[in-house]
Amino acid sequence: MFSICVRRTTFSISYSAISKYVYLKMFVFLLVYLVSFVISLRGVIIGKTASVLTFIIFGLSLYYTAMSVAFMLGLAKVIPAFQVFKELLIVLAFITNVFRLKSRPRLHLIDYLILIYFGYLCSYAVLPIGAQSFGEKLVALKSHSFYLVVYFTARLTDIKEVYVSQYFNYLVILAIAAGIVLTGELIVGAHLQTFTGYADYSYYFFNFEPEGNFRLNWTFESDGGRPRHASFFTSPLEFATATVFALATILGLFTDDRNRFRINEWGLAALGATLLAIIFAISRAPLASYGLVIYVYALVTKKKKIVHAIHAFVLLGALYVAYLFLGISASKKGLTEVLMNTIDFSDPSSAGHVIQWVIGIMAMVSHPLGLGLGSSGRVAGSIGETIGGENQFIIIGVQVGVVALLLYISIYIMFIKKSVGWLQILKGKERKLCLTVLLMKIGILISLFTSEVESSSYVSYLNWFFSGLLVSTVMQYHVSKVTSSTNINDSDLLAQV
Repeated sequence: MFSICVRRTTFSISYSAISKYVYLKMFVFLLVYLVSFVISLRGVIIGKTASVLTFIIFGLSLYYTAMSVAFMLGLAKVIPAFQVFKELLIVLAFITNVFRLKSRPRLHLIDYLILIYFGYLCSYAVLPIGAQSFGEKLVALKSHSFYLVVYFTARLTDIKEVYVSQYFNYLVILAIAAGIVLTGELIVGAHLQTFTGYADYSYYFFNFEPEGNFRLNWTFESDGGRPRHASFFTSPLEFATATVFALATILGLFTDDRNRFRINEWGLAALGATLLAIIFAISRAPLASYGLVIYVYALVTKKKKIVHAIHAFVLLGALYVAYLFLGISASKKGLTEVLMNTIDFSDPSSAGHVIQWVIGIMAMVSHPLGLGLGSSGRVAGSIGETIGGENQFIIIGVQVGVVALLLYISIYIMFIKKSVGWLQILKGKERKLCLTVLLMKIGILISLFTSEVESSSYVSYLNWFFSGLLVSTVMQYHVSKVTSSTNINDSDLLAQV
């Protein structure tokens, strides 16, 4: 038996003889972060810009854990340099792709919408809108638009040089690794973050005091003090959303052109890991998204048995909820309690979402052009002046107004709509990519209503990089490939594109 010592907390844990051993094991996370960065940087330098995916997958997934370990090891002075690795790598890859262009790229309507949205956001950084300083506006602008740079980095990448299945298999490995760490947490009965210096790092760099029964923050526990696990991700919410992305990748990777799902042993292990993760992350929106992804997958791949099974499950679920709320059962424990508190909004988290939504909507009604960058969301929250929040759409609307919000929504709707159409014409790895992106967009949709999803570097970067690769696939060479191999005429094909 042993206990862990976290500074400034009431957790009384003593490392004694095993402290160095624990430190050494935690160093692995920082090592993975640094090695993945070096590998990706080398790839960018030699012109293989898609290699930034290696860092996004293996580096950004454990970014907060790696930074916490670095702080625990006394590397506080170099952490700011580690923190900018993700932006530096993307910018270098983007510049490399721009200089490698041999001709003006052909743009899709989605590209134009994203460029307009990005330009609209930039205008709010220079116009005298809002009470925030120019510096605060720039920080907010980076938080709300850098993922668009990620998108265009992928968009300008030569898809012929990208081994899509390789990166999909990386995500399979990541899901298994996260499941192994989660299993270790369950066996030990403690969060990994208790061992990594999470609380100290959060306080030193972001002034976040340790909170909750586990002296991390409240997001690591649910109703009744039950632990919510994050494996090596930043938070249980990010872990759960990443798990939904892993499910989307597994379904895309192992589905062939005839919609047959053929999975291997690694895929089965990863699928089991996602199921374990989505249960113990205890995050409502991603849990619903997990089921929604499976349902949409069954619809687009025409798996009627799965569709009917889900319909039956939903019907039984609705009857069970009615059974609970009619007072037939007095039981209100465990998952039943979570379910009932979520539906009737008696849970503080659910009620908090609604309150923040109302405040945000009222601000949008009174200021349809927005209150200015930095008035809502994570950046505003760090200085205690946020208005509204806990909803990606409302956060955008409060800051930059209804026009920007409509642009953002239009981009997402168009991705989903076009991905469904592209599935009908794409083959091979292109179709796997298309199916995965479609399921990722579906998988993140519910979370957009309950959190600021784009503030998660891992989730946001992975989502938008794959999105950029998909549009690059369609626009760079697949149109000519399909035209030369089928009888589809130009007008019909362009309608699909």
